[in-house]
Amino acid sequence: MITEIEQQTSDIDWFFTDGENIAFVASGGGKLPSSVSSSKHDTELLADYFWNDEIRSEFIINPSLKEIVGKADDLYLSDFVTMACKGLFAFDRTVLNHFADLNYHLVAVPTIPLKLSDLPSAIAAIVIKTKIKGTVDRDFNLNQFEA
Repeated sequence: MITEIEQQTSDIDWFFTDGENIAFVASGGGKLPSSVSSSKHDTELLADYFWNDEIRSEFIINPSLKEIVGKADDLYLSDFVTMACKGLFAFDRTVLNHFADLNYHLVAVPTIPLKLSDLPSAIAAIVIKTKIKGTVDRDFNLNQFEA
């Protein structure tokens, strides 16, 4: 389990799906969906899997990003671009270190998305536990996740 204190004080990598596409999220000290916070082991297993996965795609930076975060330099973009190159849609917390704010914004998208069906069954079984209502190709808030 990932405690509320750990959630508030850490930038935790987590992942979700719409049933087809997969997304990477940097928590930025925010609340996690219960499907993520319920298992630290699963969260770490997914992070290890995706960080070590192969590069398979080019990426596109969200054209509205500067309006959302101001300056988006290479250091800020690095992890999001890395995950987009692995085929994941990459999101960041919009208001950092404000635990109650549930909003996230799109940072980068892959030109060739990795599909849930492309994953090993054990990894897919963990990712599917955190499923959004709708698609992963836009901004979201935590109220959009299935219980």
